[in-house]
Amino acid sequence: MLAGRFAPSPTGPLHLGSLVAAAGSWLHARARGGRWLVRMEDLDTPRVVPGADREILDALRRYGLWWDGEVVHQSQRLSLYEEAIAALRAKDLVFDCACSRAELQRAASAPAAGDPIERTYPGTCRNGIPPGRVARAIRFRAPDRIVSFHDLLLGPIKENVAESTGDFVIRRADGVFAYQLAVVVDDAAQGVTQVVRGADLLPSTLRQIALQEALGYPKPEYGHLPLVLAPDGTKLGKRDSALPLESLDERRIGETLATALAHLGLKVELDTPDRMLAEALAKWSES
Repeated sequence: MLAGRFAPSPTGPLHLGSLVAAAGSWLHARARGGRWLVRMEDLDTPRVVPGADREILDALRRYGLWWDGEVVHQSQRLSLYEEAIAALRAKDLVFDCACSRAELQRAASAPAAGDPIERTYPGTCRNGIPPGRVARAIRFRAPDRIVSFHDLLLGPIKENVAESTGDFVIRRADGVFAYQLAVVVDDAAQGVTQVVRGADLLPSTLRQIALQEALGYPKPEYGHLPLVLAPDGTKLGKRDSALPLESLDERRIGETLATALAHLGLKVELDTPDRMLAEALAKWSES
């Protein structure tokens, strides 16, 4: 059976952009009779806000976005990520790296500041850490070939990961497992077959597919939704678009849900969240 998922980071309350992503992934999964899972990506502990996971789940309930099964927390799955790194190391597909961010910023091959993911790695430690240096992070040896997939919304996507990003971090210098690794391990372990999320994560998809192939995992289908943007064209985030759920009455909740659905191209009558989602699902299934 198809299984989709919504995987927010509990660094603040649900906001309009994440509501759009949640509704989009819910609709894609439910329209094909699939399960819809929720996973809390809480590995970056310095950024996790206590209680934010409960607040996000309460928000999903209030908007009628009910999930299947238990909610998974990445912070409780560290042994799985350790095993994945060990499997990659056994294949010589990872290496220890002594480089700091400051050093990479100074590297001639680094792109301009503002790169949304990570600056291109110049390969400094690929064949061994230079004398006198100490290992900090663990990097994956990016494949020097075209990685491709067919996006459910954007069509064919392909890129040479080695050329575009270089070898990327899968365990950070502070010991935290990187997003790229954890999400791949979790999707495989949970049987996720469909990943629908915001377009800001499109560059991550090719990295994740490269890791899936290296670990022998099945590849889910992917779809990337249009982002909710501020008037200046920047992505809305928790700080500027959080929904104060504790102060919203039912009418405002319906209006906010209608706004999110409209961003997905669906116009529905203002009603209870359950009825609005049922109408949206019927229209989605027909399209």
